[in-house]
Parts: sequence; C-alpha cells; structure tokens
Amino acid sequence: EFMQAFWDIEEAQAKAIQHLASFVRDKNALPYLLTFTELIIFAMKTHVDSLELQVDGCSLLLEILSQALEQDVVMALDENVTGSLLETVRKHSENEELLSLVCTLLMMISASEVAAENLRKVGVIPDLLSILRNFLHNEKICLSCCGVLWSLAASENNVDQALLKSAVPVTSAVLQEHLQNGTVTESACSALWALSLQGCLTENEYEPTTALLLDALRMNPERPVLVKNTCLALASLLRLSEISALRFITDSKGSGINLIKDAYHLHYDDPAVVESICVLINEMAQYDDVVLDMLSQKMEELLSEIKSWFPSS
Repeated sequence: EFMQAFWDIEEAQAKAIQHLASFVRDKNALPYLLTFTELIIFAMKTHVDSLELQVDGCSLLLEILSQALEQDVVMALDENVTGSLLETVRKHSENEELLSLVCTLLMMISASEVAAENLRKVGVIPDLLSILRNFLHNEKICLSCCGVLWSLAASENNVDQALLKSAVPVTSAVLQEHLQNGTVTESACSALWALSLQGCLTENEYEPTTALLLDALRMNPERPVLVKNTCLALASLLRLSEISALRFITDSKGSGINLIKDAYHLHYDDPAVVESICVLINEMAQYDDVVLDMLSQKMEELLSEIKSWFPSS
C-alpha cells in the first residue's frame, strides 16, 4: 500500500525496495516477496533515471528469482517486465555494474519460452550485441548475454534471421576472449551451436568458427556440457561445409579426431556426451578425406568400444 500510495516519489520507492531486501534471507518470505515483483518493476520503470534504484531493484529481483528457481516456484513474467528491463539497459548502457545485474536477470528469465518470446518482441538482440561489444572483457556479462542468445536462437519461434546472423561474429569474439574460462566458453559454444542450427553462419565463417570450437574443446575437455554442445556445433558445421571438415582434420594445433577420442575417454560414462560424439562422427563420415584420416588414426577401435558400451548406438 505504501509503494502504491507514493509511486511517484523516488525516495519512498527506494526505501521500500531496501526494506524488502532485508527479508530475502528468510526463505519463508518468498510467497510474499513474489507479490511485490510487479511493484518493483513499476518503481524501476517510473524512476528509470535513478541508477541507485535500478541497481537495488535488479538485485532484489535477482534474489527473488533465484529463490523461486531453488524452490521450483514458477514466476509469471510478462512483456511488461522484459520491456522494463530493456528500458533500464538502454537508459544506463554505460554502467557496467548495473548491466551485469540486468543481463543476469535476462538470462534467468529467458529460460522460459514465454519470456524468451517477450524478449524477442521487445527487440533485445541489438542491445545484447552492443553490450557484448562494449564489455567484452566482463566475464559475467558475456556469460549472461550468450545465455540469452542461446535461448532466443534455440526458440521454436522465428527470430529475425539478419539479427541472429549479426550475433555470430560477436559470439565468436566472446569465445576467443574467454577460452580459458570454462563457464563463459560453455555458454558461447552453446550459442554458436544454436546459431549454426538456424543457418546463421556465412561460408566465410565456417572455417574460423570450426577452429574456435576446436580450441574450446582443447582447452576445456573436462566439462561435459561444453563437450556435448561443442561436438553438436561442430557436427552442424560439418553438415554444412567440407571446408569445416578439412579444417577439423588439419587444424595446426592438432587433429579434431584426437580431440574426439580424448573427449570420449574422459566422458565414456556420460550418454549425452557419447551421443553428441556419435552425431559428429556420423557427419565426419560423409567426406572421403576425413574417412581416410579416421582409418589412419584407428577410429574403428573407438567405434567398437562405443558399440560395446551402448549396443543400441
């Protein structure tokens, strides 16, 4: 009632949000806090010029959403919420701390198909790409933005193809910048996989993207989700282009075949990873030069081993 009565007074809204934040440590408070999400968003939208209120509002929303996810509580986040967050992004496009919070929020809510569709409707992609270009050094921002791109590109709803194509070089730049950070690399590889499935890569991007994905696999072999999604992204590229296939076996840092064998031996007990490796091998087999290389490196031994572990494969 206080927030509704003094909605136009910035200090009142700021104090109310700060007071609500004192309850987030109480797990039993979540049902009550959930009822405040619309008021928090309304306060942020009304006082969008206030950086402090935006930071406090985003921090509180993050806490509420994180607790909701932990307790398997579904939050209804409509187009008004995504539109307001995007308005915050545009108003404070130079503030790294706030953008880090907002992008994390966007990543969390984009996991919902409905929220992802709302983000698409409000035109979030150009803003995400602009943020990535400006804050390529920021691991948290890169992780979150690539997560949102993954959700949008993997969505069944059609997204503007030209916009998604413009995301490829930026996502590749993120991967190049953060190859040694497994979490960010995993997010970027997933986004590139989704973009390749949507047919967003140009012919000139096939070879350098293949090389980048091989580097990701080479530097982060212990991460099963990264290995799975990178193998699927490579399979998608090999399906499209013999250029990618040739780069896969002739990469200057080492053949992709050896990487695949190493990945299998690390994750042979993970069916999802093994399945992704099989999908990649299937795409490799369509090119004679690759098959010759597979034979010379005794790839049939690996296939026999997979067959013995997974008879139905």
